[in-house]
Amino acid sequence: MTTDQAVLEADAPLDLRLSESELEATADHLASFVADTVEAAGAKGAVLGLSGGIDSTTVAYLAAEALGPEHVHGLVMPSVANTEDNMSDAEWVAQELGLEYDVVEIQPIAETFFDAFPEAADDRTAAGNVYVRTRAVLNYFVANHEDKVVLGTGNRSEALTGYFTKYGDQAVDCNPIGNLYKQQVRQLAAHLGAPERLVTKTPSAEMWTGQTDEEEMGLDYDTLDAVLALHVDGPLSVAATVRQLDVTEDQIERVVELYEGSAHKRSMPPAPEPLHR
Repeated sequence: MTTDQAVLEADAPLDLRLSESELEATADHLASFVADTVEAAGAKGAVLGLSGGIDSTTVAYLAAEALGPEHVHGLVMPSVANTEDNMSDAEWVAQELGLEYDVVEIQPIAETFFDAFPEAADDRTAAGNVYVRTRAVLNYFVANHEDKVVLGTGNRSEALTGYFTKYGDQAVDCNPIGNLYKQQVRQLAAHLGAPERLVTKTPSAEMWTGQTDEEEMGLDYDTLDAVLALHVDGPLSVAATVRQLDVTEDQIERVVELYEGSAHKRSMPPAPEPLHR
């Protein structure tokens, strides 16, 4: 499989890839966004979690370009759910880009939560969210100490479907790739120089052993991206989307269900309307 095939599989319902000129402009725009965010905060650089996945890898490449690698601090934060290969890839990215990085084992930290409330320790989702939120606390702990901002690694596909932990991996100061669909993130990563093995890697939040993003969501990213682009973000009806993409109504309904069910994650916590003005 070539990198081009990894960016767009032969059976992908929709080609969302950017042109070469759009890709260049996007890379420059996102790097400038990172630099401007750090400057506006009066910060000395940025901190980000490195998972070995394509999203954090892409943000790491952008941050190194925008700020200089000496101003980027990467945190590799494994738990028992993380594979050795992913953690090795995370360290490889930091070393390849010349980033300062630390490996912080979060399992002992998570175990204190499990010990404090053992009734929930075997709840796979609840425990997985503890890992994610622990990483967020560590990101800010280091960032506060070093006077840096925390860079998020979430993409548009995940944001629209709620595929993130509330007050966890979206507890950040900014999301450089937050407006890119997953397909476009893969394309940008390849453009920035990420190796093919990372571009083609099966996405996983590794909230528990053996977890994969696409299995949990119930459809592959190319299909998800296509439905989001044409139906959720775009103007097409369900019937028109079915015809345009050759997908099923059930697949569209699944995406809409994810989108509508995660609306609370994309807004501030609600408060009652004021009684007196």
